[in-house]
Amino acid sequence: MMHVQTRARRAGAALAAALIWAALLTGCTSHGVDDLLGKAHAPDEVIRVSPDNGSKDVRAGRRLRVRVPSGRLESVTVVRSLDGQDTPVPGHLSGDGLVWEPDDPRLTLAAKYTVDAVAHDGDGHRAARHATFTTFVPDQRFIGYLMPENRAVVGTGMIVSVQFNRKIENRAAVERAIRVTSRPAVEIRPHWFGEDRVDFRPATYWTPGTRVTVALRLRDVEGAPGVYGRQYKDVHFTIGRSQVSLVDAAAHTMQVRRGGVLVATVPITAGAPESTTYNGKMVVMEMLEVTRMDGRTVGFGGEYDIPDVPHALRLTDSGTFVHGNYWAPNAPGHINVSHGCVGLKDVKGGGAETPARWFFDRSLVGDVIEVVHSDDKKVAPDNGLGGWNMTWSEWTSGRAIR
Repeated sequence: MMHVQTRARRAGAALAAALIWAALLTGCTSHGVDDLLGKAHAPDEVIRVSPDNGSKDVRAGRRLRVRVPSGRLESVTVVRSLDGQDTPVPGHLSGDGLVWEPDDPRLTLAAKYTVDAVAHDGDGHRAARHATFTTFVPDQRFIGYLMPENRAVVGTGMIVSVQFNRKIENRAAVERAIRVTSRPAVEIRPHWFGEDRVDFRPATYWTPGTRVTVALRLRDVEGAPGVYGRQYKDVHFTIGRSQVSLVDAAAHTMQVRRGGVLVATVPITAGAPESTTYNGKMVVMEMLEVTRMDGRTVGFGGEYDIPDVPHALRLTDSGTFVHGNYWAPNAPGHINVSHGCVGLKDVKGGGAETPARWFFDRSLVGDVIEVVHSDDKKVAPDNGLGGWNMTWSEWTSGRAIR
């Protein structure tokens, strides 16, 4: 009798279980199986990626975000592919674990982004998501040509100059994307010359030993409608010893001072009465052991074409140099005969013991050469690195950001 009752109870339990499952499978209850047992949602429902997977021509202003409505992100890896190189994109997770964002919010243009994320949803289910999108590819780009060169050692009068290959209409945005800093720190301000050049300098000449960093963050900055920058790099240079030379065009001399101390007075010849030398402060822009000087390239006719001018230091864009002079050996110290340059005694081919060689060997790009007592106007601030001819107030008034 006992065995019969036991078998009856077991049969009843089995029948009840079968009825419950039948009801679940046929939808007779108000909830489905997934609701009772916990549903594993699709990965794109658990992990939301913005911009959407497969998006194209995404603009730089869009925000990259990875988030989950509930639960927690376990890991997020983002890789940017640009110019054939893959670069990890650093980012950070919110305190609640719901959102991941990149440290730099701006997207890089002309790039492909790959996102791989793993998360747990609110029910504890684990999900993984893979997504890609590509950013807008501009038809037009601009770049800035920077002076001085990376790792250069320059004179105390060096001015940081960035010359752009296109006109810049959004000067404030471009100005924000260029940062010039120094150690020890000094105030450094920009000044725009027209629409395609911005220079940076401190209020007074640099202190010897100063280390300067120029951070160009121009990539994807819209400098003009539809024209975007492409550079993202740092340039470092060091300020060397102080050398400032004073050219007296009337006395036919150049006084060379190191650290404020007079070390030499060199005989010179300046511009002749019909082609005088600019007055004012000029900065050595480049140094050439030998160069050709053709008057037709700087606004003269065929008055001169010298193929082998030795020991040439460029001072202006318009063609002012300090250089060796071998064709008028008796002029330095006595008479001004040049077409606007400052000539020092030299020999053909460049001598080893001449005044021109002596000065060339002791000069740096960035040294200051000031001309006085010439029957000419002051050099324009944008003719070469002539910004030292402006007062600090004039200089700072030329910035785009107020």
